[in-house]
Amino acid sequence: MNAPNAVLTGNVIIGKNTLVGANAVITPGVTIGNNVIIGAGSVVTKDLPDNSKWVGNPLRML
Repeated sequence: MNAPNAVLTGNVIIGKNTLVGANAVITPGVTIGNNVIIGAGSVVTKDLPDNSKWVGNPLRML
């Protein structure tokens, strides 16, 4: 890790059959459901429900 002052708390849980695009950022403590697609470069700061597609910063549902 290159950020010596970073504070990380909480686990990230990623469901089955989930695709996370390149350079996406998932913050600590987030739960991602099953069958979810997260677009490249997206920033995930909240829990995501099953069977959904998300992109962007701020994150929005497709």
